Amino acid sequence: MNISVITFPGSNCDRDVITAAAEITGKQPTAVWHKDTDLGNPDLVIIPGGFSFGDYLRCGAIASKSPAMDEVIEHSLRGGMVMGICNGFQVLVETGLLPGALIRNKGLKFVCRDTNLKTHQSGKDIMAGFEDGEEMIIPVAHNEGQFYADDDTLKRIQDNGQIAFTYAPINGEDDYNPNGAALDIAGITSENGRVLGMMPHPERKMSATVGGADGRRLLTAIIEASQS
Repeated sequence: MNISVITFPGSNCDRDVITAAAEITGKQPTAVWHKDTDLGNPDLVIIPGGFSFGDYLRCGAIASKSPAMDEVIEHSLRGGMVMGICNGFQVLVETGLLPGALIRNKGLKFVCRDTNLKTHQSGKDIMAGFEDGEEMIIPVAHNEGQFYADDDTLKRIQDNGQIAFTYAPINGEDDYNPNGAALDIAGITSENGRVLGMMPHPERKMSATVGGADGRRLLTAIIEASQS
């Protein structure tokens, strides 16, 4: 299993993702600097969280033009698997590999807390390791995490089965959606089901030591699906 992790100036979750992937696979991922054009023949490319290029212009906008991202786009066009986490999701949206936009949180404040995620569309390639309706506690940490799209795009995302994760209440609480995302969307896939973007950080829930291992379950499922 070959995993490549892209690092940009301002990334701050790349080492967490590399450590998590190494623990799951027993193999060290390939660290790719944003100026590099060799991804290392990966089965899965992960674009981690952080504040690439200081979030100037728009979150992920400058990073989306990096040489490494040209290779990620080519990798995806060949049917390769790609996962973007938080800022990585923003980068994938800016490249056009995923639809919609990530805008300022509804409360206009940075949000850092646990959220309850519900899985959908297990038939999609990258989601094949899940059952629909599974729930997991995964933390978020973002300022621009509100998924937005016009009505036609939202309908197309629903009709194509591209919603991968939604925020969900645990005990009927009203504030389960941390950012006001449309349709409670926490993550979506590409139409072919091989590119995934999500705002929550599974690499931060890898063991009971940090409050739970749901993130290990989530990342393991994505990694195993990428090998099929």
